[in-house]
Amino acid sequence: MLAGIEAGGTKFVCGVGSGPNDLETAQFPTSAPEVTLPNVIRFFQELAGSHLQAVGIGSFGPVDLDRASATYGFITSTPKPGWANFNLVGAIQNALGVPVGFDTDVNAALLGEARWGAAQGLSDAMYLTIGTGIGGGAIVHGQVVHGMVHPEIGHLRIPHDFASDPFTGVCPYHGDCFEGLACGPAMQARWGAPAGTLPADHAAWALEARYLALGLVNLTVSLSTKRFILGGGVMQQPHLFDLVRKEFSQILNGYIKHPNVEEGLNEYIQPPTLGGQAGVLGALVLAESARA
Repeated sequence: MLAGIEAGGTKFVCGVGSGPNDLETAQFPTSAPEVTLPNVIRFFQELAGSHLQAVGIGSFGPVDLDRASATYGFITSTPKPGWANFNLVGAIQNALGVPVGFDTDVNAALLGEARWGAAQGLSDAMYLTIGTGIGGGAIVHGQVVHGMVHPEIGHLRIPHDFASDPFTGVCPYHGDCFEGLACGPAMQARWGAPAGTLPADHAAWALEARYLALGLVNLTVSLSTKRFILGGGVMQQPHLFDLVRKEFSQILNGYIKHPNVEEGLNEYIQPPTLGGQAGVLGALVLAESARA
């Protein structure tokens, strides 16, 4: 049996199974490690026991993914109380005694969509989550991109017209980077209300679509990905996808000649098909790799 953990900043989603058809899950609030992890470990022990073969973890970050590093498997500089410099992989491995696969939460979601969802059969795809922050993962030539650390797509610098949008951004490092302008807290700070409460005809959505499209165009011309999957709380507005596609097409301005962006934007930019289970299912893929 395989186990997966989507370790989020607000909740841990845990699952046991081999895929969508037999997945059994539980959720636990993300409090201090000494409170959260015993619940996680107990769930796996009760459901799988000695049959458990491996665990995969897709975690909030920043995280250390360098296997040669002394802090591999750690959540590093997070402001989340109790989790900074915490050895998450070591804690799970010591408690359960099985191999542990480890990656970012958004990479796990991308792996889930690549195996069972919207990125099936694609050698190149990207998953972006637009919510409390903006995070992204990429598969290039069939491999998840890691590199020096892991991609920080939320901190792309995108054009910002202060005349039309004087908002200075919420990123504590860069102010008006991609995340600073377009994440959920940025929308709330700019408009004075949570994104999910704004009506469909509110001016917020046209501006949000503009910023999201700018980010996607930058990623399209740099990585030439074959599909974008957009998840997260901000993207729970169905009308937003059409606005993003329209802006994307206008900004790209016919530069790339390919059916994906000329005729197939509904597929090129789409929501996850696994919904809220993409992360925990992707963690099962990480567990499978760790077992092998």
